[in-house]
Amino acid sequence: MSYNPKKQQQHKENVEKAVENAQEERGQLLVITGNGKGKTTAGFGNIVRALGHQQKVAVVQFVKGVGECGERNLLESLKVPFHTMATGFSWNSEDKAKDKLAAQQAWQQAKIWLQDPSIDVLLLDELTYMITWDFIELDDIITTLKQRPTEMSVVITGRAAHRELKEYADTVSEVRPEKHAFHQGLKARKGLDW
Repeated sequence: MSYNPKKQQQHKENVEKAVENAQEERGQLLVITGNGKGKTTAGFGNIVRALGHQQKVAVVQFVKGVGECGERNLLESLKVPFHTMATGFSWNSEDKAKDKLAAQQAWQQAKIWLQDPSIDVLLLDELTYMITWDFIELDDIITTLKQRPTEMSVVITGRAAHRELKEYADTVSEVRPEKHAFHQGLKARKGLDW
């Protein structure tokens, strides 16, 4: 691809016009989904960015939480409120009823924070699985998201985001796998994978 000054100028003008036309300011809903690695990392990146602007944040971790988590270690040391479902991954579970109860408890905490106007950004990590596994009702999630304070942004991560959730979201990013170290026999690495 070669540099084309005329195309570059047109691109610049298009971006400037889009920025000029973007006049509404409110909290947003971001969904980060797909089968690739990095969805949770991107979600935590939004939390760190908000912290860098002295905004108030909170995190609910669905699915994960049994093992060590570098992001949680750091953010809890900064007094970021966390609720972790702490049941691990579904393929390790022997008690689906217990998992569903843990999901409901995590969702109840999320609902409390989704009503708190002092929270600027809330991360609902791996929430998409709760819909897929019928642990939390989609209608309840969407209704609760619609009732949140206007200025609150929410980031939802996880594979296979439901179509209705994606339709309601302001931004949807799909993380697509191209290559993964795991498939080459490499172990998950502290500081890189957790």
